[in-house]
Amino acid sequence: MTASATGSARFLIVGPQGSGKGTQGVLVAEAFGVPAISTGDVFRENISGGTELGSRVQAIVEAGDLVPDELTCELVRDRLAQPDAARGFLLDGFPRNRAQVADLEEFLAGRGEALDAVIELSVPRDESISRLRQRAIDQGRTDDTEQVIANRLAIYERETAPILDEYRGKGLVVQVDGVGSLDEVTERIFDALADRGLNVTGNGGNGAAA
Repeated sequence: MTASATGSARFLIVGPQGSGKGTQGVLVAEAFGVPAISTGDVFRENISGGTELGSRVQAIVEAGDLVPDELTCELVRDRLAQPDAARGFLLDGFPRNRAQVADLEEFLAGRGEALDAVIELSVPRDESISRLRQRAIDQGRTDDTEQVIANRLAIYERETAPILDEYRGKGLVVQVDGVGSLDEVTERIFDALADRGLNVTGNGGNGAAA
């Protein structure tokens, strides 16, 4: 589905590694006519563009350290302030913890905006591991062992569960079964959003809710 929506749409998409959230996020963003923004892409764009923020990120990454919340939030705020995100966005990979949630809310409140929905792709752990192992084989990533993959999923579960609980308490979470074909999962996402009054042209709706 590639139809654009009128109005505005501000989404997060959340799911474990192997849930397909990157692919689904792009499809949802295209349908609503807003940019899909992943933290990894923001880091890479700033590094390749030689920005001051990118230089700081590169030095941290090359040292083998994690990019701290303060810098990550600064990069995301800078990206969301760009013209193409004026009508909305879909964030993938941010926020990852409560501190980042608070920063995003403060940023949006300062612009008189708020999130419309948090899309949670629900995929069982064994399914995620199976998908990630297959992806590692397909891409020749021999370092992606089952233990490494399990550790990554444990980090996701430890850091992201509290975020989802927080957003669930605000009535923002739209939980979608992430097991199935690409088209099946995409359709579930649009149906779930439509149930909240968030529709796209061509999906039986009349535009995204403001």
